[in-house]
Amino acid sequence: MATLTQEMKEMIATQQCFIGTVNADGTPNVAPKRSTRVLTDEALIFTEGTGGTTYANLKRGSKVSVAVVNREILNGFRFIGSADLQEEGELYDMVAAMAEKMGMRRPIAVAVIHIEEIHSLKPGPTAGKKIA
Repeated sequence: MATLTQEMKEMIATQQCFIGTVNADGTPNVAPKRSTRVLTDEALIFTEGTGGTTYANLKRGSKVSVAVVNREILNGFRFIGSADLQEEGELYDMVAAMAEKMGMRRPIAVAVIHIEEIHSLKPGPTAGKKIA
């Protein structure tokens, strides 16, 4: 497992995250998930509200890539890992209650991404390099 730094956590909390998965035929899928948040130092979560392509790919066991970039400071990160879909249970209930409190509908599932690698997306010599 790779560990998030405070800088990474703050960027995830303040910038749009994009989730990448792989379709059954091998083509890439990228989707913005504004619900992406830090769960632990080694895991991210997002709510799956549409049940579309990302959800189908995760149900099939696709690996996951999460990209976040802050264009103002020209820095960003890519997190690669595996996801567990939770459609019930304590975490799901907690996240669903938060969504409803914010006026959103209950999610279909909560995706927990277990971070295995972290890569830099900062321009320059570290661009694309594995940093954790």
